[in-house]
Amino acid sequence: MSCPTDLLDVLKAGGLDEAAANALCSHFSSKNDLSGVRYGLNSAWLVLCGALVFIMHGGFAMLCAGAIRSKNTLNILLQTILDACVSAIMFYTVGFAFAYGVGDNPNTFIGDAVFAMARWSSNPTGTGEGRWTDWFFQWAFAATATTIPAGCVAERFNFNAYLAYTIFVSGWIYPIVVHWVWSANGWLSYFQYPGEPGKTWHLFRSGMIDYAGSAVIHMTGGFTGMMGAWLVGPRLGRFDSMGNPVDMPGHSVVLTVLGTVLLWFGWYGFNPGSVLVIDSATSGEVAARAAVTTTLSGAAGGLTCLINAWRRNKAWDLVSLCNGVLVGFVSITAGAHVVEPWAALIAGFVGGLIFDGMCWVFLKLKIDDPLSAAPMHGWCGAWAVFFVGLLAKPEYVRQSYARDEYHWGAFYPHSSGRLFAAQVIGILTIGAWVIGLSSLLFLGLKLAGKLRISEEDEHRGLDRSKHGGSVYNHYSDPVTAKNTGQVEIDLTQDYNLTEKQQSFKPLNYNDDALQQTPGLPKENGNGI
Repeated sequence: MSCPTDLLDVLKAGGLDEAAANALCSHFSSKNDLSGVRYGLNSAWLVLCGALVFIMHGGFAMLCAGAIRSKNTLNILLQTILDACVSAIMFYTVGFAFAYGVGDNPNTFIGDAVFAMARWSSNPTGTGEGRWTDWFFQWAFAATATTIPAGCVAERFNFNAYLAYTIFVSGWIYPIVVHWVWSANGWLSYFQYPGEPGKTWHLFRSGMIDYAGSAVIHMTGGFTGMMGAWLVGPRLGRFDSMGNPVDMPGHSVVLTVLGTVLLWFGWYGFNPGSVLVIDSATSGEVAARAAVTTTLSGAAGGLTCLINAWRRNKAWDLVSLCNGVLVGFVSITAGAHVVEPWAALIAGFVGGLIFDGMCWVFLKLKIDDPLSAAPMHGWCGAWAVFFVGLLAKPEYVRQSYARDEYHWGAFYPHSSGRLFAAQVIGILTIGAWVIGLSSLLFLGLKLAGKLRISEEDEHRGLDRSKHGGSVYNHYSDPVTAKNTGQVEIDLTQDYNLTEKQQSFKPLNYNDDALQQTPGLPKENGNGI
């Protein structure tokens, strides 16, 4: 028995010659056996990449913890784990169905089948239903979209309001965007079912390309967080009486770096994994190209933001470098598979400029985003989608999608311009959907008095006021602490402490005594 051409390519790429590959295939008694091997290979690929994507959750946790004050660390870590738990339940019950469900009457707006995994398919193709790996990989993405806004509203958001938004985003806002863009039935989708001609419902008979979610994930999370930060208002003391920003540095650059490295590592599952299969030489090449362009764009973004920080403050700022690397990753996520390496450098470079510019705009508008997550994910995500409309290479588009009709970047010869137009409409529509619905949610919570914590709780810190403790051991035996230099007397900063607690504090206790730290970019707030 000889190998099918596509499987032969895979085996030869793995080091076997044609004779050895055919000999291996001869051990399989039927085509179904070969299909089973390919199914197992693809399943292992998606489980591995899904696990890498979930590692990013740890990166977000470290990133958020490092960029805020120590008295709110427990709160932000709890919220990060909460996002994973809530998004799993919501994606199981309704999210996956709204995103990918194909019922008797599929439509372009929303999925309508496989609620709570009903009629789940064990068929390797998952036709009409879904595979186990489909759910796991897509849930990891849903958890990412849900946790992005946490950094935007950190240190003053009501816990119940946070829980409400987590349910709403993972169960409704995000799955609808997924259906539009990543379901073959979605009106913005670039996908087609194999062998079928272009659908009239695909926008401009093209649809938009968003390979790994610059719009679906990053715009959704970033713009949700932006509206939350705007409506909840800035942290106490973030702006002085004249409206000028006051620097409020995070308590641990070490955690910021750790979070950045974890996210960098996880992005190699996020982008290469979005090829979804790895059973042919073609899919392997697409995944590898995505890894290369992701690396280059991140590097370009990091250097751009580092140099910009030096130009502003005459200091080589570590937080700005970390920001820029992540900005570069966001800026390439939509088109990592269809752009040249040199184009990836442009994506990261321009993304860095957009990020710094939007951080400046946010401060002028007095929008307090402690992690600069909305400029990074929301606005650089929009740039990434726009960029694909300019520089998606024709050969790479054909290689990546099984279509009868192709459209590519406007800067390449003979482009129809349809892809570029679809990218622009996609940005505007997704932006309007996310901003509109999240604004209604946050405005309703604000009118009900449930959006923000009290001033007293904000001064004390969420860890002690809401979670009954602290990540760090701020208070110990007063004699030992005083003798070892761990504390200093300061009665002015905390509220409702016991008499014993009021007598001492750690020397590095960062409460609302606003500190100026040399080297941190004042325009960018707190980074990340």
